[in-house]
Amino acid sequence: MAPEGESGRFGDIRRVDETGSTNADVVALARAGAPEGIVVVADFQRDGRGRRGRTWTAPPGSSLLASVLWRPPLAPSVVPLVGLAAAAAAVEACAGVAGVAPSLKWPNDVVESAAGTAKLAGVLAESLMDGDGLAVVVGMGCNLTTAPAGATCLEDLAGRPVDRDELLDAWLARLDRWCSILESAEGPRAVVQAYRGRCITLGRRVRVEMADRPLEGRAVDVTQQGHLVVETAVGRREVAAGEVIHLRPPP
Repeated sequence: MAPEGESGRFGDIRRVDETGSTNADVVALARAGAPEGIVVVADFQRDGRGRRGRTWTAPPGSSLLASVLWRPPLAPSVVPLVGLAAAAAAVEACAGVAGVAPSLKWPNDVVESAAGTAKLAGVLAESLMDGDGLAVVVGMGCNLTTAPAGATCLEDLAGRPVDRDELLDAWLARLDRWCSILESAEGPRAVVQAYRGRCITLGRRVRVEMADRPLEGRAVDVTQQGHLVVETAVGRREVAAGEVIHLRPPP
């Protein structure tokens, strides 16, 4: 993997034809003491990971698969917002490069629009402590030319070819901007406010699949910690992690 160019905070781009997982590669680099700014991009992942241990698979060359290493000076309470910021950056990149208007499904899924929920991209943020302090690895997988059943791809939404490197550059630039915002005093509030405006989960009836039991109600807010607030029959609950299913409104 050879460094390639320099652009903003995430300028050390390293390309591979195939790997197990770009996130796992960058986690290994972080544990070995690598500096922030490394980006691993793969044509194909054998063991791409999503939230809750799910796999992310796509034919070679059909998706943008990239992970970055960031070493932020963030308080632990702010770290969960990195995934939200990266998802917002993905929405902005898709809009800027392909002229589409995707939305977000809590917590970090990019979906086709405010009306539809076909998945376009996903973000996974992982944090770890090493000898150099806090490291955050952020991965993004975006369907570019093909998509699994029930999902969608950027070229179908755009109605034209989309250059993968252009999309990568756009995501890295916007992620760099959101990282800078998060490092500021008002950054967490700005990230959550921007995320709320893009999140189509809010206002919907949902079922949240959690480790202990499912929770049903109406999603009403996202907290300053990135938690989903669900109004249930017995009061409001904050959900830190879980799989959200959008339910149809009652007849």
